[in-house]
Amino acid sequence: MTETSLTGKTAIVTGAGSGIGAAIAKELARAGAHVLVQDLNLETANAAADAIQGKDGSASAIGGDVREPAAAKAAVDALLASHGRIDILVNNAGVQYVAPIDDYPLEQWERLIGILLTAPFLWTQAVLPAMRAQQWGRIVNISSVNGKRGEAGKSAYCSAKHGIIGLTRVASLETATDGITVNAVCPGLVDTPLIHNQVADLARINGISEDQALNEVYLKQIPQKRMLDPGEIATTVRFLASDDARGITGQAINVSAGFITH
Repeated sequence: MTETSLTGKTAIVTGAGSGIGAAIAKELARAGAHVLVQDLNLETANAAADAIQGKDGSASAIGGDVREPAAAKAAVDALLASHGRIDILVNNAGVQYVAPIDDYPLEQWERLIGILLTAPFLWTQAVLPAMRAQQWGRIVNISSVNGKRGEAGKSAYCSAKHGIIGLTRVASLETATDGITVNAVCPGLVDTPLIHNQVADLARINGISEDQALNEVYLKQIPQKRMLDPGEIATTVRFLASDDARGITGQAINVSAGFITH
């Protein structure tokens, strides 16, 4: 096995039924890992796993709400039962809600914090015993450029994405001598349905076209003047999951087309 290969490794990717998560699951499988595709919607998870298998990759699927400790335990137990190890965890599941702080519903605040911050904590807790026992593990948390900056209307999202960088740093220190690395990836504007929905909402609110909203609100802030492909996030995660990245831990790595440089 070469250092960049993930042959013989196993991975869990949360929120992997579509978008960035599906791209990450596909890339890890392409590198040789068996991937457990996790999603709230089991049907969507099954479809993503089937797509991987259709490309001669190894994948299985599981449903569940990432905020529930039982869902994390079930995923880890399933992977340990089928393969006897858990090597890679990618905490990717994500949602968005936009409103001014004055009008931000508490239930939406709690939903976003639960999915974006509490869930990664729970899933990290769930995988650490097995990773420590085998003295090898990779945890990659998907944060955001909004983990390093604020954006009006996104109080819960920005708070959670800042928080996951803090969780990453603490976990990296607590696992530093266990053969485990913990890193965060901070994507910029990625070409996914989540972003297109935000652009559509922005256009409607301001009475402009979606192209105008995309170019005047988002792309003008990005030096490369483009959206990222989900595969660009996936290849970064694949590298962090490899032995080549064994010296990288506790980092929050930007993949943002130059949007953020700190």
